[in-house]
This record gives sequence, C-alpha cells and structure tokens, in this order.
Amino acid sequence: MTGKMKKHALELVDEANAEVESLSASDSLGFVDDPEVVLIDLRDIRERVREGFVPGSVHAPRGMLEFWVDPESPYHRDVFASGKRLVFYCQSGWRSALATKAVQDMGLEGVAHVVDGFRGWVEAGGPVTKTDDGREPK
Repeated sequence: MTGKMKKHALELVDEANAEVESLSASDSLGFVDDPEVVLIDLRDIRERVREGFVPGSVHAPRGMLEFWVDPESPYHRDVFASGKRLVFYCQSGWRSALATKAVQDMGLEGVAHVVDGFRGWVEAGGPVTKTDDGREPK
C-alpha cells in the first residue's frame, strides 16, 4: 500500500487509551495474589520464553483474543466468562490497549490494561516466572 494512511497504529492506541481503563504496572502488582483478578498476557509465546511472564497470568495470543472471548465461538475459553476482573498486558501497553478496547466493545465489563506493559512490570519490581516453553509451571 502506498500513500498516506488514514490512521497510524499509535493513533489507534491513543484512541483506545482514551476509552479504556489504564493501570500502571506498579498499581497492578497486587493483582498477582487477588483471586478476583486474572492477568491476561497477550504477548507471543516466544516473548514469554525469552523474558518470562507474570506468575499465574493466562496466555492469550492477541490474534485469538476475540474468538476466545466470544461464548458463541468454538474457541471460547471459560476464563473470559468467569466474571473476574480481567487485566490485559503486553510488552509496552500498545497491544493491550487495542485488545482491551476490542473486548470492551464486545461487551466485557470491568476490563483494564497495564499501560506500561510487562516492561513496566519488571521495572516496578513485579514478580516474573520463566519456563523453557513459556507456559505456566505444572
């Protein structure tokens, strides 16, 4: 595609941030031990392998999110219908802003995202788990 884009990616992120609840990583640290909150990691599995992840987080690749959220989809995951508060994160808060807006537009309530992402989580001293395959330890 050549020519001027109608909207750039970061414009979409800014628009999403204006419509969703954004939490700092430091304000999100207590969610690890909160049974009423699920942290949703949108990053690619390779990012989880390379950098680790928030303990207890649910991995939901960004490309499958809307299908996992939709109860009428054959890919639906129960965690998205649990009634728990869902807090999304990615590496830097861009994908999570877009994802949070998407699921909010789909009708999920009480959703938020970590605006400074996993990078901010690490900088805030948040706990990190690392496994060889990027999945939660059994």
